[in-house]
Amino acid sequence: MAINRLDNVGIVVDDLDAAIGFFQELGMELEGTADIEGSWADQSVGLDGIRCEIAMLRTPDGQGRLELCRYRHPEASPFSPPDPPHNIVGMHRVMFEVDDLVDTVERLRPHGGALLREIANYQDVYRLCYLRGPSGIIVGLAEKIG
Repeated sequence: MAINRLDNVGIVVDDLDAAIGFFQELGMELEGTADIEGSWADQSVGLDGIRCEIAMLRTPDGQGRLELCRYRHPEASPFSPPDPPHNIVGMHRVMFEVDDLVDTVERLRPHGGALLREIANYQDVYRLCYLRGPSGIIVGLAEKIG
């Protein structure tokens, strides 16, 4: 058996509109939204009585997708500790290549984007930074140098 492609990365959020706005400002395109519930959802996810809203966003090249989800039932559990550090076990970030790192960081600030530390230079190949967005999501940004 072989993987055909990575379809999407799912992220649970507490404010779906804020998360959509953040990722749209980053340059992702909203494909659509949907309400999810029913036995098929319960069976596939392993929870009972699922009712949630999802938003599917894609990168401009059409190759990458994020599925943002806000649970109405069962209520989403808060992540512990709040605003976890980057080295916590589990999914720790989503990384995007951008064409102008400084501009992107500035555009994301009004949407809750906050640098974890500062913009770094990696071997004069990439400028990199991590920032925290809505629902504590850590987003990595990379700008190719030269």
